[in-house]
Amino acid sequence: MGIGATGEGFDRRTLILASAFLAEGACAPRAPAPGVLNVASQKGNTRAVVEASSALKGAGYKVAWSEFGAAAPLLEALSAGAVDVGGVGDAPFVFAYAAGSKIKAVAALKSAGSGAGVAVIVPNASPLQTVGDLKGRRVATGKGSVGHYLLLRLLERAGLALDAVKIVFLSPGDGKAALQRGAVDAWSTWAPYIGLATLHDANRVLADGRGLFTGYSFMAANETAIDNKRVLLQDFVARLEVAYRWAEANPGLYAAALARDTGLPVDVEADLIRRQGVGLVKITPDIAQAEASALELFRRAGVASVRQSVDAAFDPSFSKPLA
Repeated sequence: MGIGATGEGFDRRTLILASAFLAEGACAPRAPAPGVLNVASQKGNTRAVVEASSALKGAGYKVAWSEFGAAAPLLEALSAGAVDVGGVGDAPFVFAYAAGSKIKAVAALKSAGSGAGVAVIVPNASPLQTVGDLKGRRVATGKGSVGHYLLLRLLERAGLALDAVKIVFLSPGDGKAALQRGAVDAWSTWAPYIGLATLHDANRVLADGRGLFTGYSFMAANETAIDNKRVLLQDFVARLEVAYRWAEANPGLYAAALARDTGLPVDVEADLIRRQGVGLVKITPDIAQAEASALELFRRAGVASVRQSVDAAFDPSFSKPLA
């Protein structure tokens, strides 16, 4: 199967890899029961890579997509049972789980960018040069987001109190606008917004997450779907691994697919891929330990309600099909 005019489909190398991957039984089970899997996706996330890679070709079930602008409403829909599974960053996931959401991580993704995909942005003309300069300043970010987590980690590493800055909780779009009009001094955000702010607006990176981030994100499913749609979830997780292998092998096509999905410039999406190329990894006990540490930081900052330990937030049984 060749690459179509839209840039979708496998190239020869990825098709051979995917065929071998599925044929060897890594994708379990072989014949999913007919049904519908309701998958939530943020713009430029799961849906974009799955559709661009044609990873659902031959699936014996239907995927019904729902799109969300941010992790918080996606997680709310997931916990309420409006969707079965969806991709979110690690900080929003543990934030929601600890607050009592009936969800679990069924797959883990790890960024190869070592934290460069999350950063604090300031205007080029800003006098701020170090994290210490943020003391007493107004910083925009999303509550419970990876940007929020980065800001707390940076303050901690700089020896500042977690309340040393005035955090203004805003959506990504509102955070960008607030920085542009000078309503905030800095914006703690993530790719692709980093590329949009630095490549197309007069901003620069003050500090990023390198050395501070584990780089995990998760496919989270609600407990009802785990019980009732296990076969479909197992197959979808295996196909998602094929999709991200395609993305790694085809960064140009992947950037173009992301641009079509988000409406952002291709160079912004290419910047995202350079900063945080991801792939699926097995869920292991050390992942739970890392996320427990993140939750503890949110708790000390006074923004996390801890009703349940994150120890039980991860279901490793879905990792078994991974190559």
